[in-house]
Amino acid sequence: MTSRVRTALFVTAVLVVVASVAYLSNPAIAPGATDDYERTTLTVVDDETGETLASVDARVADTYAKRYTGLSDTESLAADEGMWFVHDSSDTYAYVMRDMDFPIDIIFVAENGTITRIHHAELDPEGTSESDLTRYRGTGKYVLEVPYGYTNDNCIEEGDRIVLD
Repeated sequence: MTSRVRTALFVTAVLVVVASVAYLSNPAIAPGATDDYERTTLTVVDDETGETLASVDARVADTYAKRYTGLSDTESLAADEGMWFVHDSSDTYAYVMRDMDFPIDIIFVAENGTITRIHHAELDPEGTSESDLTRYRGTGKYVLEVPYGYTNDNCIEEGDRIVLD
């Protein structure tokens, strides 16, 4: 094997490793990774009375790349707009405000639709490193992100339910 061929193979291997590391650290950089979100309508129902508390038009983040990016590429949300994160299984998850332009409410939802945890997530200070971002933890299969104060404005509490349209 000539030294030119060895050099070309070495350069190719280095490029593959660099691209793999870049993708694994931020899968949203892949072309089309977060394009074309499906949408769904979610209805929030009071657990005690069955009364409808709110309705949310949500983009569905059902892939790792879409969940990783979340609302980071969004400038704002309309009053009844959100993002519905769908995980493969119920577990404890931590969400962060990576590259966010506005605060939000983060709602963790069990597989049966019961709201298990609500966070009112403020923006981290400018320049906060990835490792120092506030972690908002909760348990469930789903997470709904809506405008900041949405849960208070609509009297949404832990124990209420979210129903898919």
